[in-house]
Amino acid sequence: MFGYIIFNKPELKFREYDEYRACYCGICKSLKKKHGIRGRVSLNYDAVFVTLLLTGLYEPDSVSEYRRCIMHPFKRHNEMHNIYSGYSADMSLYLTYYKCMDDWKDDKRFFRLLYALSIKRRIKNISEHYPDKCSRITDELRNLSEYEKDNSYDIDKVSGCFGRIMAEICAYDSDAWEKSLRSIGFYLGKFIYIMDACDDIRDDIKSGSYNVLRERYDRIYAEESDAGDKEKRFNDECFRILSMMMAECSREFEKLPVIVYSGLLRNILYSGVWCRFDRKCGKKEKK
Repeated sequence: MFGYIIFNKPELKFREYDEYRACYCGICKSLKKKHGIRGRVSLNYDAVFVTLLLTGLYEPDSVSEYRRCIMHPFKRHNEMHNIYSGYSADMSLYLTYYKCMDDWKDDKRFFRLLYALSIKRRIKNISEHYPDKCSRITDELRNLSEYEKDNSYDIDKVSGCFGRIMAEICAYDSDAWEKSLRSIGFYLGKFIYIMDACDDIRDDIKSGSYNVLRERYDRIYAEESDAGDKEKRFNDECFRILSMMMAECSREFEKLPVIVYSGLLRNILYSGVWCRFDRKCGKKEKK
């Protein structure tokens, strides 16, 4: 359920792309330093967004280093480190652990279980470092699991669980910006969950897996006779729901006094988050 909060590369300036790469590599470095090579597996674009958002808002002391690594052995690349890249690394690993355990319970994906067991000790350390935050995240993951077991099709209620998880992650501290950061995280989390459901709907139907959009999908397919109309109407309905989430998220973002990375963050929120949806719809139309 990760990787939807990405940039739109054709719309980025060269400097902004370099900044994004530096942040991405900085989190990767933090994962290796704090959690070993296995930690790097949990790296995702959503963690980069959180780091950019918090760094742009609070402007902490950051360190930039040009290094080689296993992924870039022949050319030095920039890595940006600060307190928030380490924090995002921890949250990324924490969510990945529970996602792997959920995949094992639902689909018996053995390698996901192996990975989860290999990082279990690290997860305990993260829980001890952020006890209240991790407790609230775990509670919401448990609620989400219960809704999915009950085959709930209440989109607002089900996606709200992941919204509150992202709200907890985005709100790093209790201060004047906490309310806006929580709102950004909440609507972003709902967007991620619904986008993931939209992306997986056909595969989930084939496998018999739970999908919160299944009821809407079946209703649309029962009402429409033409296959092309069915696809278009379902995609349009998903787009409408997702647009409401991003409108609220973007509105809260504009309340924050973010100067550093502001162009990059706007690229992600206003354009990048739609890249995967556009590719999905484009493939369907082409077929």
